[in-house]
Amino acid sequence: MTINTTVIGSRLAGTSVLFSILDVLASVGRDWEMLHGLPVQIPVFDVSLRTFDGAPYWDVNGRKITPDALLAEAPEPDLVIVPDLHFDPNADFPEDLRPVADWLRAAHERGAIVASVCSGAVLLGAAGLLDGKEATTHWGFADMLGREFPEVKVCRDRILVPAGEGHRVVTAGGASAWADLMLYLIARFAGADEARRIAKIYLINPHLDGQMTYASLTSGRQHEDQLISEAQVWVARHYDMPSPVAAMAQRSGMTERGFHRRFKKATGQAPGDYIQTLRIEEAKQLLETTATSIDEVSAEVGYSEPSSFRSAFRKRVGISASAYRKKWQALAPMYRAMG
Repeated sequence: MTINTTVIGSRLAGTSVLFSILDVLASVGRDWEMLHGLPVQIPVFDVSLRTFDGAPYWDVNGRKITPDALLAEAPEPDLVIVPDLHFDPNADFPEDLRPVADWLRAAHERGAIVASVCSGAVLLGAAGLLDGKEATTHWGFADMLGREFPEVKVCRDRILVPAGEGHRVVTAGGASAWADLMLYLIARFAGADEARRIAKIYLINPHLDGQMTYASLTSGRQHEDQLISEAQVWVARHYDMPSPVAAMAQRSGMTERGFHRRFKKATGQAPGDYIQTLRIEEAKQLLETTATSIDEVSAEVGYSEPSSFRSAFRKRVGISASAYRKKWQALAPMYRAMG
């Protein structure tokens, strides 16, 4: 059985993810066989790049893209994939994508499996396909997904989330999670052996640690509360002091309870959680760039007990502080060799 697969193009789509999806799915049953002198198989995925109007367009990276067809053209898709889309996560959903969201919802109602990569999950949210379901997206778009579509259960740490009856909605995290999504879909429709072959051909390693090891924890909602903005500027320099929340409240002239409510309304985080986030983000920088011991890093960012720091770090980042250091400091020799 051949899976009719539509990959949605858009002027907001990136180039690399879009064409990586097209290339990898087209290679299933072909490239492994070619490398091993075996007969080429019947294609598992009949893949086409489609847009709402079918017209050539210039993508977000300045590349002229010529689609294969309109979204509405036959055949009906069995599988639809939305790649990463480039728009401001602090702004509203782009209205020019609304017709595509409507088409996506109708395709799903007719039986198509719908999948997204990175910020493409926002389009699935606009189509109403994520309501009441778990979903993931790039960590930089997680707040937007939850804000625009409050019925979505955002799993910001997950790389891949199949959801709904029959797992007919699948979301993948950051842009490079396209590879995890491809392996999942290939295993689902062509079998685990074929997925392993493709992983070997393209040297793909699944992101088993999740995406929080890549996230900037301090990315968050924008607001216009000047008093809270001033408190954030101050605490960015003083987060390592004892009782910083009480100090922020005192500087604001408010009671701690009142300050707490106002801070959370503006930022989406309680003051204590916000300070923990600042501390962990600074710790990440120290672990990436210095040889300072983990206990010393703990003290430098304001933790009196190293065990509390280790627990907080693992909770927010998803791996231990020592594993995080090993992961990111491994890049240093590569950079030196390139310099």
